[in-house]
Amino acid sequence: MSKAELNKALSPLMLWGLGVGYVISGMYFGWNLGLAEGGTYGLAIATIFIILMYVTFTFSYTEMACAIPRAGGAFEYANRGLGKHLGFIGGIAQNIEFIFAPPAIAAAIGAYLNLLYPTIDLMIFAIGAYLIFTVINILGVKLAASFELVITVLAVIELLIFAGATLPEFELSNLQLNPLPNGFSGVFAAIPFAIWFFLAIEGVANVAEEAINPQRSILIGFGSAIFTLVILCVLTFTAAVGVAGWEAVVYPEGSTVASDSPLPLALSHVVDSGHFLYKLLIGIGLLGLIASFHGIILAGGRATFEFGRVGYAPRFLGVVQSRFKTPANALIINTIIGIIALFTGKTGEIITIACFGALALYIVSMFSFFALRRKEPDMERPFKVPLFPLFPLVALVIASVAFIAMSYYNPVLALIFFGIVGVSYLGFLLFLNKKM
Repeated sequence: MSKAELNKALSPLMLWGLGVGYVISGMYFGWNLGLAEGGTYGLAIATIFIILMYVTFTFSYTEMACAIPRAGGAFEYANRGLGKHLGFIGGIAQNIEFIFAPPAIAAAIGAYLNLLYPTIDLMIFAIGAYLIFTVINILGVKLAASFELVITVLAVIELLIFAGATLPEFELSNLQLNPLPNGFSGVFAAIPFAIWFFLAIEGVANVAEEAINPQRSILIGFGSAIFTLVILCVLTFTAAVGVAGWEAVVYPEGSTVASDSPLPLALSHVVDSGHFLYKLLIGIGLLGLIASFHGIILAGGRATFEFGRVGYAPRFLGVVQSRFKTPANALIINTIIGIIALFTGKTGEIITIACFGALALYIVSMFSFFALRRKEPDMERPFKVPLFPLFPLVALVIASVAFIAMSYYNPVLALIFFGIVGVSYLGFLLFLNKKM
């Protein structure tokens, strides 16, 4: 092992592939559970606000990523702008997001493959996916990013095919079927599932240190990724719900249990299960899950690596593998924690904890943004956020409201999240802070 620098090998196209890939599984599963909470209108309103948050956040985050292109992302910005204690809080929130999102996706991959091979337990598939993609990430960032780009492009094409097949059957009246089943409170209850549409887009910043000409590449990669994702989100939501109403993409026929497969449910109202398009969706749909699973493992490895490199976590996590120049130790530890979480079997709860981490990260990041503008006005900023201070302020306000709403509707999970942060911070104060 070596403490060498990470390898610079990522082009803007690869960064676009990573940015879209981190997120795209959210188009394939999970978001439809928000329909059960808020109906068409409830999830739509929540999603509009979350899109506004992510667009303003992404532009603000890009300014910091271009100015400070380090693998720690939000942790680096908070550490520099707010000091090491709030830097630690931002860093642990980031790690919670990137460590807890993959188990939920792995469970979906396992459940999907279990449908095709019912004699094999889904946990075997889920753990197998963890091991395979951890190894790919250890073998090199260029290999990992190239793989991510290919499967992301295929997953995007499949979403466009889905929209092309379902939009001819779209009826506006289907969007108005029982549109707000739980009243206005459903808007707030649907927030985690609206976030799931875009969760982890900020992971692009965590590979900034490995980008070729990061100041230019990050701006192009980050900006094009969020634009692509907003288009896909609106298209997928409208095409799926417009076929037969929201309940048709939440509950399979004859069942009251919410499904993790909204797109096949929608397509089943257009073609039968033996049709080529249906089989194509099922086949390529797995790639959407794999793209996000693999991409978030990649970003999470960098976040944990940087935490260890600066001494905010055990130092061995901040070591680069000498041959492949990848954060192998961090990747392996994240995988072990993820597999433990996987065994809880609580996919929905794991998603919500990941969303708590994401929102805490966004809030700390925007405070860091304002602090850096005040403390280091002369810092070289190759890109500056438009409409300052409106963009970062909008992102901060929406993220804060969303965090409060999620805590209200998920009090036990909020306590678990704060417990993880609190215990980690206590460990930092007692053992790690003294060594710095």
